[in-house]
Amino acid sequence: MKTLADPTRRAVFERIVGTDEISVRDLTEGSGVSQGAISQHLKSLKLAGLVAERAQGRQVFYRAEPKGLAPLFDWMSHYGIFWRDRFADLRTLLKDIDP
Repeated sequence: MKTLADPTRRAVFERIVGTDEISVRDLTEGSGVSQGAISQHLKSLKLAGLVAERAQGRQVFYRAEPKGLAPLFDWMSHYGIFWRDRFADLRTLLKDIDP
């Protein structure tokens, strides 16, 4: 989650997720961020297991790695159960107050 806390890195990841594969050059175009900065964000995403790379000639293409989101999914699932129970309690309380 720390990796995706950075808004620029999260934007880069979201662009990758929206494609099958994308090059660093394509990620840089229109982003308002330098290619060096994009490369640093990609390095962090790769270390976190969120993206994988494939070299083709002089270009490197990146794609999302769904398995990298497993810890985030597990954490959110825990809180999903917590909130579902709280809303059920609230529903019961509201019915008791105004049947």
